[in-house]
Amino acid sequence: MSRIANSPVELPAGVEFKNTNGKLTVKGKNGELSCDLFDCVNIEIDENVLSFKPNNNAKSSNALTGTQRSLVNNMVVGVTTGFEKKLELRGVGYRTQVKGKVLNLTLGFSHPVEHPIPDGVTIETPSQTEIVVKGCDKQLVGQVAADIRAYRSPEPYKGKGIRYVGEHVVMKEAKKK
Repeated sequence: MSRIANSPVELPAGVEFKNTNGKLTVKGKNGELSCDLFDCVNIEIDENVLSFKPNNNAKSSNALTGTQRSLVNNMVVGVTTGFEKKLELRGVGYRTQVKGKVLNLTLGFSHPVEHPIPDGVTIETPSQTEIVVKGCDKQLVGQVAADIRAYRSPEPYKGKGIRYVGEHVVMKEAKKK
């Protein structure tokens, strides 16, 4: 069996877990998340501990058991503490600000870039060159951060662009005469 699936998921106080007709729902202080249960995975609930077992001995069901456990764990962490991604802008004149449900980015194009903020995600700009994406759904937070970064990913000569905080960009040497 998958090593990830062997470790159980503990439900903290204030988190409700429901399994109805193959639809898993986790509800907590930050919101409510749901996902579909794989057919080849059984979930056993013992007090506040969830354990995952495959239905059969197929290799794919072992892998899906670990995947299901990771998805449920991400849902539990999301509704209790939430997830966040931090981005930074590097470049002369690169600025950002939030206006309502739109993130305005000035990235050196001839026009400002307006990125709509989807439901379930909040975006903050502590300064003009920092962006913080927060939410309870790990996949959605990561996708929104990747979409914002895709507008102007860091280039390898000067390092200008949008990058994750702590991301290392390998720099190239400029052309020599």
